[in-house]
Amino acid sequence: MSGGASVSYVFVHLLPELAAAQADLEAAAWEWIEPAAEVYLVALTGLALFYGLERAAVTSRGERRQAGEEDRASPGVFWLHVVSFAVYNLLIGYLLLHREEPGRTSLLTFALAMGLHFLVNDYGLRHHHRHIYDHTGRWILAAAVLAGWILGLRVEIDELTLALVFAFIAGGVVLNVLKEELPAERESRFWAFAAGAAGYAALLLLV
Repeated sequence: MSGGASVSYVFVHLLPELAAAQADLEAAAWEWIEPAAEVYLVALTGLALFYGLERAAVTSRGERRQAGEEDRASPGVFWLHVVSFAVYNLLIGYLLLHREEPGRTSLLTFALAMGLHFLVNDYGLRHHHRHIYDHTGRWILAAAVLAGWILGLRVEIDELTLALVFAFIAGGVVLNVLKEELPAERESRFWAFAAGAAGYAALLLLV
């Protein structure tokens, strides 16, 4: 349900905002690739980056299992994951104060969607890294959200750069949710995912 709600937020709320942001980029003469491509290219970059991180963890766990070691990713991959997700969480924390659409309703829907998304990420990272994630990783990622919020209190970026940050987060959300839902070895539930997606989409349409 958390995964469904997170993806629903991206498709119902974020993607329309990205379309508007792309129009702003074009008006500001940011057409450095193809018209109407920059924002979506950044979203694709976010998706591809987190896919690469997932594959690194899966490969590392497989190599360690073959060597007769504990079924978890190597320390190097663990720290790669932690640093990458810390930056990701920091950006989400920053967006708590600076979003494309200001206001209390926007804050509540964003905070709820990202809070549920953190549950999905937490499950996936614990699956790959076991006790070292519980002991160290989760605290770093929690602190990164707080650091992003503090950064948002002190630094304000322009609207066009903010649109690119939103695009990167959107790509990351889609990949991080679907990688937990699609693999056959995961105990995912279609009806729970569908209920979360439909319920959160209805909430967004109502507000």
